[in-house]
Amino acid sequence: MVSPIPSRYPRVSPYLCVSDCHAAIQFYSKIFGFEERMRIPMPGGTIGHAELALGDGVIMMSDEFPDMGVLGPKSVGGTPVTISIYVEDVDAVHRAALEAGANEMREPEDQFHGDRSSKLEDPFGHVWSIATRIEDVSPEEVAERAKKMFGG
Repeated sequence: MVSPIPSRYPRVSPYLCVSDCHAAIQFYSKIFGFEERMRIPMPGGTIGHAELALGDGVIMMSDEFPDMGVLGPKSVGGTPVTISIYVEDVDAVHRAALEAGANEMREPEDQFHGDRSSKLEDPFGHVWSIATRIEDVSPEEVAERAKKMFGG
């Protein structure tokens, strides 16, 4: 019997549409450490589907196909979605992303909930929150710190 949930896939996977899937695969692999699992090339050199893995996470992606309504954030004027990713060294990854063409939205800084994090927009219009855990904080302590920080 076939499992309804494939064994190598998380239950939730973001699907990114970009204007240059080849370049996005290179960027995500070099900057974030994703490994390409597969790609389906299309006529004309575009990519109809690709999968990248990082740890137990997977992102799926494709080039834009405007005639099918498949558009990336740059074509639709931005995105309300932020993709969160944990890395070994947020400062180094943030710097490398900027050097590779990302736009800084928030520089790396320590957060009350135990992460050091930053935020950037990649060259393809997707927004990433990049974090490194620097302190283990209990849910109770996070709530207490939030109360002090936000006044309530």
